[in-house]
Amino acid sequence: MSDMQIVNVELPERSYPIYIGKGLLDNAELLRSHVKGKQVAIVTNDTIAPLYLDKVKAAFSGYTLNQIILPDGEVHKTMGTASLIFDQLLQNRHNRSTTLIALGGGVVGDITGFTAACYQRGVNFIQLPTTLLAQVDSSVGGKTGVNHPMGKNMIGAFYQPQAVIADTATLDSLPQRELASGFAEVLKYGLIADSEFLEWIEKNHSAVLAKDPDALTYAIRKSCENKASVVAQDERESGLRAILNLGHTFGHAIETFTGYREWLHGEAVAVGMVMAADMSCRLGWITSKHAQLVRNLVEKSGLPSIPPANLLPEHFMELMAVDKKVLDGRLRLVLLKKLGEAVINSDFSSSALNETLAAGDLLCRQNTST
Repeated sequence: MSDMQIVNVELPERSYPIYIGKGLLDNAELLRSHVKGKQVAIVTNDTIAPLYLDKVKAAFSGYTLNQIILPDGEVHKTMGTASLIFDQLLQNRHNRSTTLIALGGGVVGDITGFTAACYQRGVNFIQLPTTLLAQVDSSVGGKTGVNHPMGKNMIGAFYQPQAVIADTATLDSLPQRELASGFAEVLKYGLIADSEFLEWIEKNHSAVLAKDPDALTYAIRKSCENKASVVAQDERESGLRAILNLGHTFGHAIETFTGYREWLHGEAVAVGMVMAADMSCRLGWITSKHAQLVRNLVEKSGLPSIPPANLLPEHFMELMAVDKKVLDGRLRLVLLKKLGEAVINSDFSSSALNETLAAGDLLCRQNTST
């Protein structure tokens, strides 16, 4: 398609393209081009299936095709749901040449990638992300997995897709709350590694949230370019890639505390980024003006900026203790050395963390009392 843009994720063994454009799910040739064999299983959920499943199925006429429709929601991102996918693959005799197609948001993409990594020790899969969050973040980079009641994404694998095909037309049907949730990840890329992009976000966040086609496409492409660059340098998160988790340690604690039911991922990350900026300010790395800028951008985007009620500082500490970034008993946090530059740090002042948690708790109490 003439307006299609391509970002490449350059890896030693499994490089792949990210296609970005409007109407890509109508491009049967593009969809088929990344399927190696003649078996296909489309994994989606009961929200997305009525909207786009028939369109994707039409591209695979003549293939052995199965559809697996999951219930919608983060609460279903579990080993039990993964087992349902394995059951369907085995019952329909999918072999090692099969391709799994993830049609949906981050939950569908994560769980499909995880099952692809495990089924017969690894089969091909393609990401067809249908939410802003999935298009800018979760579909790119090969992180796959499921949640556990004790912690988010604690069971998973690094497993790269054959391709990511991001049809921006799917965002037309995306509810505003889901759009804002995805925008949190867009903002993250500006904060961690791209000050010029952050300046663009300050000026254009309203256009993105209004679903302006040009602004959306630019935000998706720049986010993918930033993530692809980081993943190319550190595919399995041995160091640098952890900067992509700005706000996520705080955010995952919120999601776990609320049982993966009440908060969207991007909403929890938004609060986490505000807390990370607050702590970075308390450490003397960024100014209070810059910390306030982060909070203002979050709030202007319609995202929460304070933790949920009843999530006390001691609860935060307990939940963060089982985060994947804990190493040798030390909590590592992604913080801001300056706007546009993140660092991974485990040698921080515990008083700064305690003050940030206490400040969040105070704001929460003030908010609930008004």
